[in-house]
Amino acid sequence: MLSCPVPRFLRAACLASALAGLALPAVCAAAAPPPEPPAGLTLAEAVRLAVERAPQLDASRAAVDAATQEWRRAGRLPDPMLAIGVDNLPVTGTDAFDPDADSMTEKTLGLRQDLPARARRIAERTAASRAVELARSEVAAGRLAVARSAANAWISLWAAQREIEAFDALRDQARLAARLARARVAGGAPVVDALAAEAAVLDLDGEAALAEGSAGVARAEFSRWIGPGSGAIAPSAPDFGRAPRPVDAALAALDAHPALRTAAARVASAAAAVDVARAGRHPDWNVSASYGQRAGFSDMLMLEVGVSLPLFARNRQVPDIAARTADQRAALADEEALRRELTAQVEATYARWDALRRLVAAHVQALGLLHARSAAALASYRAGGDLRAWLDARRDEAAAHRTHAGHLADLGRAWVDLAYLFEEPIP
Repeated sequence: MLSCPVPRFLRAACLASALAGLALPAVCAAAAPPPEPPAGLTLAEAVRLAVERAPQLDASRAAVDAATQEWRRAGRLPDPMLAIGVDNLPVTGTDAFDPDADSMTEKTLGLRQDLPARARRIAERTAASRAVELARSEVAAGRLAVARSAANAWISLWAAQREIEAFDALRDQARLAARLARARVAGGAPVVDALAAEAAVLDLDGEAALAEGSAGVARAEFSRWIGPGSGAIAPSAPDFGRAPRPVDAALAALDAHPALRTAAARVASAAAAVDVARAGRHPDWNVSASYGQRAGFSDMLMLEVGVSLPLFARNRQVPDIAARTADQRAALADEEALRRELTAQVEATYARWDALRRLVAAHVQALGLLHARSAAALASYRAGGDLRAWLDARRDEAAAHRTHAGHLADLGRAWVDLAYLFEEPIP
């Protein structure tokens, strides 16, 4: 957890900034009020609902069902073939089409069973099993993508609401300044300060309207992932100032990343396809039996065993094996490239998160100072001082809140990238 020493004379300022809703959780903890129970969906709850309700995951689950059914039939013997016919039937002369005229004519009933090579059937079953694993890894990758998207939508909405709260507090102060200015005008002071104070109120009204528009956009995106009637979100957020896991632990567990698991499943599927191609060099067998019935003569029984002869492997099986082997090499290269890409992404995300963490912590302290400055300037104006000092302080504080809200959202998204790096939930 982050901590920052807060001088006694700044504690009131930090408290005011925290109440404005833009303080980083766990920063200035000594000055923060006791937390209240959340009134809406927390980040973890929103992610859980999004994963449960995401319609796009239905397609991935259907793909798993399809692959599972394919696995059930893979490597099985083909259906036997039943044959019914007439052999040696005369078609010319006085005995044409007479089944009883010739002793060689017979009505036959036969059964044939193809027996693919055992190596082929084993390879096909292994390939189907790898296809199931690939489909399941794609489901896991889809769940993680939905979780990240929902979490980022929650972050955007949460940050926009904190910005609205901050500008609401600034508008309250501006309205007080406007009332003081009008009172001075009633006492005979020039109207210039009153006009400037009213303009400051309108300016903050515009800033608040922009923040509310951003919140509306974020709400629409949030509803996309949660569904209609998603309700309010909790005002409290996770501690974005603490990494979900150390960077070394994340890199060590990179093989558990759904994208890498999917790449590994593709490599396994490609290897299984190579085995299937190699099994094509083994001969296939078939066995058949038929019974022939002859009119006035002895019935006949025929038994046959056949075998395929892969004599032209150079033009058939060898190119197939070479093609599947090339596919396997490509899958291995893609896996290694993805591993390097993810390693770089993880390191870059940690670096970005750490920079944003320190930036937001500095902004929190700066906001406390700026709030203290504007409060002091307003108190000075109330005592008869110049309004310009408060106008400048108010402008600087509003700009700082705008910047801080954006950086706070960026910090939250960087934290989400770390928290949802793998499929397991983060408490």
